[in-house]
Amino acid sequence: MKEGLTMTDCIFCKIISGEIPSTTVYEDDQVKAFLDITQVTPGHTLVVPKKHVVDIFEYDEELAQAVFSRIPKIARALKNFDPRVKGVNIVNNNGEVAYQSVFHSHIHLLPRYTKEDGFKMTFTDNSKDYDSQALQAIATKISEQIKD
Repeated sequence: MKEGLTMTDCIFCKIISGEIPSTTVYEDDQVKAFLDITQVTPGHTLVVPKKHVVDIFEYDEELAQAVFSRIPKIARALKNFDPRVKGVNIVNNNGEVAYQSVFHSHIHLLPRYTKEDGFKMTFTDNSKDYDSQALQAIATKISEQIKD
């Protein structure tokens, strides 16, 4: 948990408990999905586990299954709620350096209408800096860290 933050301070825990109102699009015993107040694009939805976890690094297999198994049906609902929706971005930020601003794990589902609808993602192409040997060295180091 972010330094100094407790579950009683967590805005998403307060939304889940009903202490803070939200506009719910889906809810069951494990997950709540509600409209993000920023509405980057119309229908911008947050999917949160009801169990307080800071980020993806705190998920166990059971929680991951509960949360991620709900994503496709919520994404389909977003794609189908407005005929102008052409796609959906699924974004999950983990850690402050990765732009996480609320330290209760959450997944953004952003309906996409056009390339100029207010949401942008850009990636730097560094492929010239990595030959197959360098890529393999990185892959090996990552693979060695995967634990069951």
